[in-house]
Amino acid sequence: MKPAVFQYLRPTSLEEALSILRDQTDAKVLAGGQSLIPLMNFRLSRPNTLVDISHLQELATISVAEGTVRIGGLVRHQELHENPQIKEVLPVLSKAAGEVGHWAIRNRGTLGGSLSHADPAAELPAAMVALHATLVLESADGAREVPAEEFFLGFLTTDLQPDEIVTAVKIPIPAAKARFGFAEFARRPGDFAVAGAYVELAGETGGDDAVTWFGVSGGPERRELKLAATDAERQAQLKELVEEFDPPEDAAYRKHLAIVVAEDAYQQATRGQA
Repeated sequence: MKPAVFQYLRPTSLEEALSILRDQTDAKVLAGGQSLIPLMNFRLSRPNTLVDISHLQELATISVAEGTVRIGGLVRHQELHENPQIKEVLPVLSKAAGEVGHWAIRNRGTLGGSLSHADPAAELPAAMVALHATLVLESADGAREVPAEEFFLGFLTTDLQPDEIVTAVKIPIPAAKARFGFAEFARRPGDFAVAGAYVELAGETGGDDAVTWFGVSGGPERRELKLAATDAERQAQLKELVEEFDPPEDAAYRKHLAIVVAEDAYQQATRGQA
């Protein structure tokens, strides 16, 4: 199918883009287009105006300063996967970004686009929750910051307002003794994950460990607890946690996989692989 008729605008600056979003009704931001364009082709989304920001390089930078990683909303998934700074300070994010779709999709899709779309089976929204990220949302009226755990409200639903753009995320660099693991299961390479999980082991930093799941509910699901060192106790903990979820389909299967991927991520974290 072909999309419904729309107006195409290509602003030359972020300020111009935000002004358009303020003044236009039913406008959509076009960044990588990997989610929006298919929705438009199936006419599940019919914006009156497309605001193309894909060329705004001011939103495509990565910087590390004062214990925080700042990633622009237009940073592509492949850049997240390959960037040396991300590999050094956030290796679990680098690993997860490499599992997003296929190479062609990773070279077009953007971090801000993935977070705005909030597909419950997507790797990066859950990564932001697992890594305690803060999203920077900008409109013509100014900027505001929202913790990732408060940004994702449910199935394909976020706190992003119609006149706002996700311009950046800020992620605190994890403590040296904290360890992360990531695992997912997909039917074929490049498919959306049926279930996936991030595990954070607090280690000697104090506090609880955490598991953040995706693909098992309407959005990222983070649970904090002290994970048992013995396999039997830990499996019982995970089984109890996943019973809280309400998967969109194949509930028993997805809950089983949720335990499997969480255990895999736990084992990776204990080996310090991510």
